Amino acid sequence: MYRILHFILVLIVVIILAMLVNNNRKNICVRFIIQLLAIEIFLAYFLLNSKIGLGFVQGLSKLLKQLLSFSHEGTSFVFGNMSQQGLAFFFLEVLCPIIFISALIGILQHIRILPFIICIIGSVLSKINGMGKLESFNAVSSLLLGQSENFIAYKNILGKMSEQRIYTLAVTAMSTVSMSIVGSYMSMISPKCVVAALVLNMFSTFIILSLINPYQVEKEEDLQISDLCHEGQSFFEMLGEYIIAGFKITVIVAAMLMGFIALIAAINALFNLLFGITFQAILGYIFFPIAWIIGVPGHEALEVGSIMATKLVSNEFVAMMDLQKVAIYLSPRSVSILSVFLVSFANFSSIGIVVGAIKGLNERQGNVLSRYGLKLIYGSTLVSVLSSAITGLVV
Repeated sequence: MYRILHFILVLIVVIILAMLVNNNRKNICVRFIIQLLAIEIFLAYFLLNSKIGLGFVQGLSKLLKQLLSFSHEGTSFVFGNMSQQGLAFFFLEVLCPIIFISALIGILQHIRILPFIICIIGSVLSKINGMGKLESFNAVSSLLLGQSENFIAYKNILGKMSEQRIYTLAVTAMSTVSMSIVGSYMSMISPKCVVAALVLNMFSTFIILSLINPYQVEKEEDLQISDLCHEGQSFFEMLGEYIIAGFKITVIVAAMLMGFIALIAAINALFNLLFGITFQAILGYIFFPIAWIIGVPGHEALEVGSIMATKLVSNEFVAMMDLQKVAIYLSPRSVSILSVFLVSFANFSSIGIVVGAIKGLNERQGNVLSRYGLKLIYGSTLVSVLSSAITGLVV
């Protein structure tokens, strides 16, 4: 009973925090939010108390890793064996595969397989969440492709999207993780928590966006197969266009990351110089009450809040390494709650990745999204808070 009352308190806090940045409350559909929440709680209980789904996710992760290994043939030809020597690892192993994925997306769209899949999955999910087909499918494609590669699938229609739809797509991308790297997560934290987080974050994203950024999509405005097809383009014309688009995204994302990470380091140093404490440490104290309210015992909340702040300021891998160091001192429930919180791309550098990816495809829309930088991190962090709170309810 205590857990239920505690969860109700968390839910009220999350709703209040979401409503603080909402500017269109009349479009909120309470029925869909309650429906999504009920489904998410059921799935959380099912996934965190069984091993079903673990094998499927591990198998899909291996398949995507094998697919990405083909891109290494291209990078090795151009850059030699630099990545094997540990040189420019992030650029070669994480960013350069965007070019190969972009080419694959172009091919699947040209032969009309991807548009068909997008519309089918989007139609099914939109019945559950009350959103458009594009928003619904985007939650799945972000999970499979990753936060930067994902937008290539919508390259032809980005320029037609409203600011609200662009924000929804961006928050969704930052609230999930790429399936190709879940194997790495599973080697650092509980595989069961990783699988649960993948599913919970998708539903939490629908709920949070329904509160922060509600809007109605008219039928004639929604995604159609014809919107994603290449009319009047030859195969090689299309292929060249998508390869160049992938390269532009790779370079722009690299530039945005260098700038964002350098600025965060400078802010940390400035706070340390002026106040004797880093910006990251201050965020740790801010996350202390959040950690407690989502179910972490009070005597562990500061430690957990500090790791949450590390994820926000740096990335999930650094935070997971910190969790490994202190996991033996935390209760199993706290470890599960924190593990689910860490499985997402909700951090400051992801703002640069998402904005850079869209800017590489449509500069005007990239500039529009830049204005929502803090709101992006705010929305995606609330998604992680909701997912971890539901974890605290069922474990």
